[in-house]
Amino acid sequence: MKRLNIAFTGFVIIALFFSCGKKKTNYVSVSNPTEDVFTSTKDIPDNHFLGDQKCKECHTSEFKTWEGSHHDKAMQEVSDSTVLGNFDNAKFKSQGVTSHFFKKDKDYYVNTEGPDGKNHDYKVEYVFGIKPLQQYIVKFPNGHYQCLRTAWDTEKKKWFDLYPDFKVVHSEWLHWSRGGLNWNTMCSDCHSTNVRKNYDKASHSYDTKYTLINVSCEACHGPGKTHVERVNTLGEGYKVSDDLKMTVGTDSKDLVDQCARCHMRREHITSSFNFEGTMLDHYFPQLLEQNLYHADGQILDEVYVYGSFVQSKMYHNGVACTDCHNPHSLELKFKGNNLCAQCHVPETYDTPSHHFHEKGTQSAQCINCHMTGKHYMGNDFRRDHSFRIPRPDLSLKYGTPNACTQCHEDKDDAWASEQFEKLYGKPKNKHFSELLAPGMAGTENGLDALLELAHDTIYPEIARASAVKNMSNYITPANINTLISFLDDDSPLVRGATLDVLGGTESKDYLNYYMPLLKDKKRTVRIKAFFALASLDEIQIPEAYKEAYKKVEKEFNTSLIATSDFVGGRIKEANYHLKKGNLAAAIAGYESALEIDNINNMARTNLANLYYRNGDFKKAEDAFKTIIEQEPEFGQTYYSYALLLGEQNRHEEAITQMELAIKYVPDNIRFYYNLSLLYDKANNFKKAEETAIKGLKIAPQNDNLLYVLAYIYSKTNQLQKAINISENLVNLYPNNQSYVNFYNQLRVQLNQTQ
Repeated sequence: MKRLNIAFTGFVIIALFFSCGKKKTNYVSVSNPTEDVFTSTKDIPDNHFLGDQKCKECHTSEFKTWEGSHHDKAMQEVSDSTVLGNFDNAKFKSQGVTSHFFKKDKDYYVNTEGPDGKNHDYKVEYVFGIKPLQQYIVKFPNGHYQCLRTAWDTEKKKWFDLYPDFKVVHSEWLHWSRGGLNWNTMCSDCHSTNVRKNYDKASHSYDTKYTLINVSCEACHGPGKTHVERVNTLGEGYKVSDDLKMTVGTDSKDLVDQCARCHMRREHITSSFNFEGTMLDHYFPQLLEQNLYHADGQILDEVYVYGSFVQSKMYHNGVACTDCHNPHSLELKFKGNNLCAQCHVPETYDTPSHHFHEKGTQSAQCINCHMTGKHYMGNDFRRDHSFRIPRPDLSLKYGTPNACTQCHEDKDDAWASEQFEKLYGKPKNKHFSELLAPGMAGTENGLDALLELAHDTIYPEIARASAVKNMSNYITPANINTLISFLDDDSPLVRGATLDVLGGTESKDYLNYYMPLLKDKKRTVRIKAFFALASLDEIQIPEAYKEAYKKVEKEFNTSLIATSDFVGGRIKEANYHLKKGNLAAAIAGYESALEIDNINNMARTNLANLYYRNGDFKKAEDAFKTIIEQEPEFGQTYYSYALLLGEQNRHEEAITQMELAIKYVPDNIRFYYNLSLLYDKANNFKKAEETAIKGLKIAPQNDNLLYVLAYIYSKTNQLQKAINISENLVNLYPNNQSYVNFYNQLRVQLNQTQ
């Protein structure tokens, strides 16, 4: 895995200088808001949670079903009854590291590699989970608790490496002793009840607290104090109201949202979860983007369940988690196809005339065609909950997986597509993945596909929001007004995604369009609007929005605190300072990010560019050199380094770096263009010509390369060649007046020499 295996962003903020006309907004009335959308971020006192035994007094059957479940055993203190792994002087070796598991008196220990690269004894304090694996947590200084990378396979009864094919150096953030497997921030919020992380940025320390160690009744239903008081007061007259969450009468989508907070990959914006507001007042879900989801929206990285389930028709037809899973035991309500038969008539679907496989076999199981999955954490198989029809035709176009060839491993996608069409005909309904895939894959019609998806409300909310988010790869003056229009969308996910895209720009032309979202009903959207408005000072905020602005400022600052132990959180704060025009604070923010992850070269790349922008060429050069040392095959760094050297007129050195950029990224046309210019500055016109020609072999109609080649020919008195190329340039781009002027100048110059 490459730490920089993503599209290079160059400078931190994209500079856009567009303008647009007036536009109507239809949010909460500015002068007379219909409701107060602001909720508190206050922690809930421990004594508001009464514990599972109190719940058991009235809810015996539910307690009995919950007892022993994954929620009950989500986290436990170490004891002979809770530890499932072999600590009888067992040894396990992976990636050159030997871990020794043993007992000392009544305590459990592991001797393994620590953050200094040397082996140490660590006392195990807690256990995580019961099946298919159990993890072990040790205590570090400053309140840090770390989850071991070596886990116990509770089914095969053996130790195993969670990431056996991934070499992690002890100094990396991903090492078990550092941020990637830190319990306080990566695990605690969802494995215990009423967690307060209590992180102190200055000392990089935690004082994390929880009320109940596991996922208790009150983790889902909320603190029981008010509920019990009302029951005792009202007796038989009691009726469930807002004193309990996730009750029988909860709307299906609300229920999914409430489950989602622990079953989705998300951005966390509050310091603790206090049951006020909705999911989007505390978290913003990860949208469907490259490296996390496949181009058609199927699960790829560890994204959990929510992001796939809300893509499904089932979710949009009122199906909730509890329709398939017992909410207390978490087990499936029925076995095999009987689960699906709750809604789908067996005579129609559980028959060879539908699935074309022998009835009763694994191949005839609904989930194996409509809920494919993959293993995470080494042995934990999780299914994609989008319940999609296999689409081998999309696999042929975009390289996405499909259930057919995942089962028929000896066949290819072409065979699968042919068989599918033979058995079922061509897909009858247009699935959103047909529009998302070309957009995520960056095809020629990708933007048009994303726009169609984003506009059509027949498609899932998360798919539409993802379409907007993926437009960041296509943002141009031509589509900026279209993006602005999505700020008025009914979906808070779409509004949030739009702000993520537009908020990354430096243009001040659109700030008035962000103002109404300071009063948005969802805290996540308000915070994103505040960030987008960062280039304004409070004095520039219109009077009608000042009160909301001050409230959201507090929410925004809380979100920065809540994520300050993440590299991403510190980068967000640095980018905020950058938008405010405080370059020194932005640089300090990026330096702070590297303090907790010194091998995060995405952060170091942006920091190098900020040094460059600040005129601190020495620090910029040192940063680029460090990245090259750590990621020697990442071509974009050589490119940026070459630009820095060229800025200092160190042309020969710049040429060397740009040639390395082309070596590792041979298809990037921009590299050829810049290398040709560097050769020109070094007065090596022959190499400048050769470089431009090489680039044109890849992209024959690239205007930058055509222009630079014509320029080189004109400079070396090869006027006819220059005229021929510039004439071609004008024919290709007739509306570019600069090219037309250049062509006319060359013709005049040729006439004067004859």
